[in-house]
Amino acid sequence: MASMISTRRRALSRGPSGWLAVPALVFFLVFAVIPLVGVLFLSFTSWDGLGEIRLDGMSSWAAVLTDPVTGNALVVTAKIIVFSFIAQAPISLLLGVFTSGAQKYRAALAVLYFVPLLLSSAAVAIAFKALLDPNFGMGPGLGIPALTQDWLGNSDLVLFVVVFVIAWQFVPFHTLIYQGGVRQIPASLYEAAQIDGAGRIKQFFHVTLPQLKYTMITSSTLMVVGSLAYFDLVFVLTAGGPGYSTRLLPLHMYLTGFKANDMGAASALGVILVVIGLVLALLLQRLGGRNRSASQLEGA
Repeated sequence: MASMISTRRRALSRGPSGWLAVPALVFFLVFAVIPLVGVLFLSFTSWDGLGEIRLDGMSSWAAVLTDPVTGNALVVTAKIIVFSFIAQAPISLLLGVFTSGAQKYRAALAVLYFVPLLLSSAAVAIAFKALLDPNFGMGPGLGIPALTQDWLGNSDLVLFVVVFVIAWQFVPFHTLIYQGGVRQIPASLYEAAQIDGAGRIKQFFHVTLPQLKYTMITSSTLMVVGSLAYFDLVFVLTAGGPGYSTRLLPLHMYLTGFKANDMGAASALGVILVVIGLVLALLLQRLGGRNRSASQLEGA
């Protein structure tokens, strides 16, 4: 009888905690699910953003899927995802490991590394646009001929410039993630490795990297999915040019909806963007195995 009473009391004590999730659920429904359903509905309509909304079947989808600009936008988006990941991942990992040390000079350097986090993407884009100006930018100002060229007007260079700016702004964020992950690794693992005769390099590959498995998955997911949201930075820096060289999918969606006044096609592009983001996030999360909540120390 006493055990039944205690069980009932524990159930009652846990019950009200479920209501704490209600505000988050309502927020998610109002600001995520309902707008997504609305966008999906608009993708089957013909609407200029002001007049009457008319159901138009698959016309918007057909126009989007057969538009060569959409195909180019997907290719540019894929390049940005791959190149920005290659640029950010190793630098973030190494800086995260470096700044996780207890030395005071590392803490001072960490503060400098995190300065770009305080700036908005639009401000970063404006600054780099001014620095890279072929007439009044950094090259002519410093008198360095190698820097005096049209970085943002050359279709062969502009994509790499965009990737560099993205890495400059977001590497500190991922460095912070790795720094927190490294500081969670027990010192006893490094002590055991030292007893076995492992140097710093072996400790990095056999202790640090295995323990950062889930941190790397989290950081990689944010990098890859975040690459689908670089609208503001690219819009201010290049506006998608020259030509269609940096016209990402989110920028193409914006220009289709608010410049070409075709909200139906823009909504279809928005749905494609959401699907791509979900697929990429799920694929990366699968790398963590079925039990992603398992301890990283398991089997250490």
